[in-house]
Amino acid sequence: MEWVVVISVLVMTVLSLLRVNVIIAIIAAALTAGLISGLSLVDSIDMLVSGMGGQANTALSYILLGAFAVAISYTGITTILVNYLIRVLTGKKTMMLLVIAGVASLSQNVVPVHIAFIPILIPPLLKLFDKMRMDRRAVAVALTFGLKAPYVMIPAGFGLIFHGIIIDGMVQNGSSLTDNEAVLAMLIPGSGMIVGLLIAIFITYRKDRTVAVSEREDIASEDNKVEVKFNKKHALTIVAIIAALAVQLVTDNLILGALAGLVAMFLFIVVPFKNGDKIVTEGISMMGTIAFVMLVASGFGNILKETGSVDALVEASSGFLAGNKPLIAFILLLVGLVVTMGIGSSFGTIPIIAALFVPIAMAAGFSPLATATLIGTAGALGDAGSPASDSTLGPTSGLNADGKHNHIWDTCVPTFLHFNIPLFLFGWVGAIIL
Repeated sequence: MEWVVVISVLVMTVLSLLRVNVIIAIIAAALTAGLISGLSLVDSIDMLVSGMGGQANTALSYILLGAFAVAISYTGITTILVNYLIRVLTGKKTMMLLVIAGVASLSQNVVPVHIAFIPILIPPLLKLFDKMRMDRRAVAVALTFGLKAPYVMIPAGFGLIFHGIIIDGMVQNGSSLTDNEAVLAMLIPGSGMIVGLLIAIFITYRKDRTVAVSEREDIASEDNKVEVKFNKKHALTIVAIIAALAVQLVTDNLILGALAGLVAMFLFIVVPFKNGDKIVTEGISMMGTIAFVMLVASGFGNILKETGSVDALVEASSGFLAGNKPLIAFILLLVGLVVTMGIGSSFGTIPIIAALFVPIAMAAGFSPLATATLIGTAGALGDAGSPASDSTLGPTSGLNADGKHNHIWDTCVPTFLHFNIPLFLFGWVGAIIL
């Protein structure tokens, strides 16, 4: 039973690397897990479908945030940002990548639209990337850094939720942790992501990207940019963004935050009410695939949980370690990597692994800080690099707007190498020294 998680995740990974559609790959992995656990095909499908509701809240919030992002784009305010980036950063590849990482970071803590900004901001920049001979894998790494590192380290926006889940997991399983300790626990593994970003930008993807002939022709026929000046609509759009942020922080609910932003856009007549159907439809079109992948991944996670596969894996991994703290930490993080790769959500993984990690860590003599580091790092591991993660699906949704960016080889593999490896190493060291 302990090998169910490993085998099913390998099935998903191999199929994804072979360029099988990610939804089909996840379903195949889920059926594999069900069959190995003794379920029939029908029972496996039933369990998959019944577990899809676990991410219903997230899926709905993504669709509404997509509609909110579309409404924002209708005002032209994103065109101002894109034109500014083109004017100031053309020819400055390193600075462009750092700015993209910074803008992405704002989507986690300041303007909590998460991945919804990417299909709005990135596609207009694709021709510029090609003109600058920029490697899109570097852009994918920069975007994923901004989608992940801020919530790992900063207790605001999505970070407040992430740290709260770690604290709840500790408390509910017999340990304790304060807000400040949660921040301190995640600073070391989060620093590993900064190192990974810098390696990607300054070493791995520093060289110019070879541009195909057809791309050069596209660049030569690039449309003239439309100049948009800041006006009253843009000011009201910023007010709507602030309203969405305020509601999300007060209610701790992304759906209400997105709804508040949309309602404000219509009330301020920034977007005509008659365009409501079109905006929501485009929002669903933009974020619907990602939302559905999250639903199917939730169903996969449900099979792993309900069959006891995760529990069996952790127990089998920890039962023979006999007090060797560095080895225990290494094995627990490895389990977190495998589990999160399968489930595709660090937020959804933590409650599962906390129930198993806390007793093991306490028995082995880990401090609460070290235990929180193990739980937070194990939950974050695999999120970057997982075919089912929004941290990889989001960047692909923007970078593949012209069909020239592969989700697995151009997003998942680069983000796995540059973030999961340093996260693992820094988290392991943090768990040992704290």
